[in-house]
Amino acid sequence: MKLRTACLALLLLLPTFALQARPQPGPGTQLQQVKADDGQSLAVWSRVPAQPRGAILLVHGRTWSSLPNFDLQVPGEATDSRSVLAALAKAGYAAYALDLRGYGATPRQRDGWNTPVRAVADVEQTLAWIAARHPQLPAPALLGYSNGARVALLAAQAQPKTLSALVLYGFPNDVDAPEPAQPEPTGKPPRERTTADGAASDFITAGAVPDAVRQAYVDQALAADPVRTDWRAGAQFDFQPEQVKDLPVLLLRGVNDPLATQAENAHLYVRLGSEDRSWVTLPHADHVAHVEDSHAAWVQSIVDFLQRPR
Repeated sequence: MKLRTACLALLLLLPTFALQARPQPGPGTQLQQVKADDGQSLAVWSRVPAQPRGAILLVHGRTWSSLPNFDLQVPGEATDSRSVLAALAKAGYAAYALDLRGYGATPRQRDGWNTPVRAVADVEQTLAWIAARHPQLPAPALLGYSNGARVALLAAQAQPKTLSALVLYGFPNDVDAPEPAQPEPTGKPPRERTTADGAASDFITAGAVPDAVRQAYVDQALAADPVRTDWRAGAQFDFQPEQVKDLPVLLLRGVNDPLATQAENAHLYVRLGSEDRSWVTLPHADHVAHVEDSHAAWVQSIVDFLQRPR
C-alpha cells in the first residue's frame, strides 16, 4: 500500500516537473523546427523584423541553451532589456538561436551523446534553412558563444562560403595548445543534474549585473537545461583558423573572462586566415557579458562589425 501511495505521489508531481522543464520565451520570440540531415528536429528560436537588413544565427555554449542566453527575461525589466534576439531584431537583423541536440527544446541524439561533427552538421543545416527563408539577403552571419564558438569555428573552416561573417565570442581554447588526452567515454551518458551554483558561476565581475538579472539567468538556465548534455569525440575539435579566409571575423570577449583569456585569444587572432578581422574586449565584463550591464555594448559591437563598410 505504501508503495502504491508513493508511486501515486510521484505521478502527481510529474506535471509539475514538466512545467518546470521549459522557460518561457519573451513576447515576440517564435519557435520553429528545422529538420536535420538525419531527420531529427532541431529547435530554433527567432525574432525577425518586418524588413530585415541581414540574418544571424546564434549558437549557445556548453551547458545552457538558447533561451537563458539569448532571450533572457528579467522580472521588473523591459522584456527586451537583456534579450540578444530582441536587440538584434531591433537593429534590423533576422535573429535566430539554435538549441543543439540535448539542449533546451531539442531532444538528444538517439544514443544520448552529442559530438562536434554532429553539432557542425546541425549548424550548417540551420544556416541553409535560414538562407532559404531570406533569399533576398546575404548569407547569414554566424555567432558562436563559448563551446558554440568552437563549433562555429569548425563550421567556418569547413564551409566559409555559407556565411557572410563570423563572430567568435568567449572562445575558450588556446589553438596553439594540443587538447589534453582524455579517455573516450563509452556506454550510457551520465546525464548529470545541473546546479544553481553552476548557472551562476560565470558571473564573476563585481557590480557588473544586478542580483535580479543573475537570479533570472540561474532560474531560466535550470528550467531550460535541468540535465547536463553529454559530449564525446572531443578530438573532433580540430582547429585550423588559417582555413577561415575571405570571411569577416570578430573576436569578442569580456576583459575578466577566465575562459577566453587575452593571451589565448591572441593566438587565435593571429592565426585567422581572414584579413578582415576585428577584436573587441569589453570592459567590466566576463564570460556572460551579453546579459550583464555590458549587454548594449556587446550588441553594438556586433552590429558595428556587421554594418562596417567593406
